[in-house]
Amino acid sequence: MIGSRKTASFFKAFFPALVTVLCSTFFMSKAVFSVDFESARKDMVEDQIKRRGIRDAAVLQALLKVPRHLFVEPKFLSRAYSDFALPIKENQTISQPYVVALMTQSAMLKADDRVLEIGTGSAYQAAVLAEIVNQVYTIEIVESLARTADSRLKELGYNNVTVRHGDGYRGWPEKSPFDAILITAAAPKIPRPLIDQLKVGGRMVLPLGKTGSPQNLIVLTKQEGGSLRKRFITGVVFVPMTGEIRQ
Repeated sequence: MIGSRKTASFFKAFFPALVTVLCSTFFMSKAVFSVDFESARKDMVEDQIKRRGIRDAAVLQALLKVPRHLFVEPKFLSRAYSDFALPIKENQTISQPYVVALMTQSAMLKADDRVLEIGTGSAYQAAVLAEIVNQVYTIEIVESLARTADSRLKELGYNNVTVRHGDGYRGWPEKSPFDAILITAAAPKIPRPLIDQLKVGGRMVLPLGKTGSPQNLIVLTKQEGGSLRKRFITGVVFVPMTGEIRQ
């Protein structure tokens, strides 16, 4: 009987907490599944992108088309179109929508461009690029992320994106020269091999600076003779670019 009283007492104390957890889980799941992702995407473009100065029609159209909620982790579905970066696997992030739009606009892309991305991550940026340009090549140093990104892009029908697992510092020489290169991780220095793979007139967009402090988002335009014209865009905080660039 003593054991029974203890069990009953424990159950009476535990039951309300259990009900609270179950109800919270139920309503959270219900809230996620009730999200109108198409409307949320339209609101994102209007409220976060247009109002902050993004005017490139191709960029706006790409952001309206790419289903960002399919690139985030399931537990963050309800925040897929919120105005901030979100964690993905391997301690990486999917960038804030506005930053994706800003980097893409800053690359000044044309439909027949060939673009290289360094740091595939979730593949959201690659998908946005693929909506705008003819061919996208993207390199991811973390093998599991590269595999997932490749599968996701194929499932969504992005046949103009090629994913490679490897260190992006050396770029993709056999596919060069590129009209634009986007680096989606903070580089402590400008990778010279990537400059060599830019066309004259080509643009490189990258966050330049140390890890753990704000970096400078810049655009480098390659001039005749190989010199670079540099333009500062804004301050940003990105995860660090890893691999050979750190040596």
